[in-house]
Amino acid sequence: MLVTLREDRTLSTQVYASLRRAILAGELAAGTRLPSTRTLARDLAVSRNTVLLAYDQLLAEGYVEGRPGSGTYVAQALPEAPAGAARATARVQTTPARLSAYGARAAAIRFASPRGPDRHLPYDFRYGTPKVAEFPHAVWRRLLGRHARGSTVATMAYGPPEGAPVLREAIAAYLRRARAVVCDPAQVLVVNGSQQALDLTARVLIDAGDTVALEEPNYLGARWAFHAAGARLVAAPVDADGLDVTRLGRERARARLVYATPSHQFPTGVVMSLSRRLALLEWASANRAWVVEDDYDSEYRYEGRPIEAVQGLDRSGRVIYVGTASKVLFPALRLGYLVVPPSLVEAFTAAKWVTDRHSATLEQLVLADFIADGHFERHLRRSRTRNAARREALLAALHGELGDRVDVVGANAGVHLLAWLRGLSPAAVPALIEDARGEGVGVYSIAPYYFRSPPQAGLMLGYAALDERTIREGIRRLARVYDKHR
Repeated sequence: MLVTLREDRTLSTQVYASLRRAILAGELAAGTRLPSTRTLARDLAVSRNTVLLAYDQLLAEGYVEGRPGSGTYVAQALPEAPAGAARATARVQTTPARLSAYGARAAAIRFASPRGPDRHLPYDFRYGTPKVAEFPHAVWRRLLGRHARGSTVATMAYGPPEGAPVLREAIAAYLRRARAVVCDPAQVLVVNGSQQALDLTARVLIDAGDTVALEEPNYLGARWAFHAAGARLVAAPVDADGLDVTRLGRERARARLVYATPSHQFPTGVVMSLSRRLALLEWASANRAWVVEDDYDSEYRYEGRPIEAVQGLDRSGRVIYVGTASKVLFPALRLGYLVVPPSLVEAFTAAKWVTDRHSATLEQLVLADFIADGHFERHLRRSRTRNAARREALLAALHGELGDRVDVVGANAGVHLLAWLRGLSPAAVPALIEDARGEGVGVYSIAPYYFRSPPQAGLMLGYAALDERTIREGIRRLARVYDKHR
């Protein structure tokens, strides 16, 4: 609570006026308990009698009410204030704020706050939300409690900006084992989710005006990060074999960085072929450019052999590898990681320090134990089995309810697929989505992920947070809505 004192009025009058202004402006809502007179007097460095006089005046005018044995509270029914009193005390700046170039670019971004499944939509096919109820909460709580009880002065002090050594070691070991990433712990940087990884990459490697190539279609979080940094964004076409760097044309020589999702292209779901991966690395080496490999959900693959990371094929030190624990464990964890070439370790570490000093230490220590004790990979195996069953239910429902009216791509990996809708124009998709919501079904257009208009109508369907019965009923309802729009 802000009480300002001036020299041209008695102290009790100033305390009274400040509290009255806060009440009228709504800063102190009805029913709010005011500090005790002793506490407020101590905070303002005035006598208790000064505060008592101010409270007495507020009480007399009906702005506050006393409750015996409890304290002083803002009155539920306020006296009628003079016209414009609240407006006069809460001045609103009407002139546009002067922003930096970065601030102006960031302010122009129209983003939707991430959220989980909509409780008003019982059949919500939102992408990116795991089934949090299936997470081993008891194990996590036990590890969290152990580290909280064992906290020391060292664990409660500032930590290293690059992350807790024990977590960096656990991440490096896991990536070498599971993703064939070539790294040691010194190359691992712990960050607050993959979005901070992208932001740091843009800050460290991109100057305003530099050309950055993104897949077409592309992940909006990456597009926003590089746009805010002032990059000149160009589209790198994606087909059935993934990003094709040869189709960048004249931009091939200009691009300073290419952002790609090779293991499960976002949002189409295609897997980049080995020949395309090698061509991308050859281009980066020849042009002294960088490749950002976002391996956001590579843990989930249901057909064929797992595809090794592009980073493991890199012999020139041109790949920045990005991963996250939030999508695999639970979104609120907000822990991700970067694996950077040795030549970039110092710059990225300094940028992390400047940005937020370091990620929360307690969660890092818990995640390190969760990985080292085998809980992480056990959870992955269980999740992979469950998600495979959900995937099968979704594919069967799409085939049974919509048949040849849809073309499904990207279903062999990840936790979402793309359904191209036959017989429907892209312009008709918003109306279909709105009508589907009326049936309790949440589906999401592919259109926002394109720089240009998509070639046809398409829907992204996430399934990790749903059970098989819900998936089947949701697609049945979607088919009914779809038939009305064809």
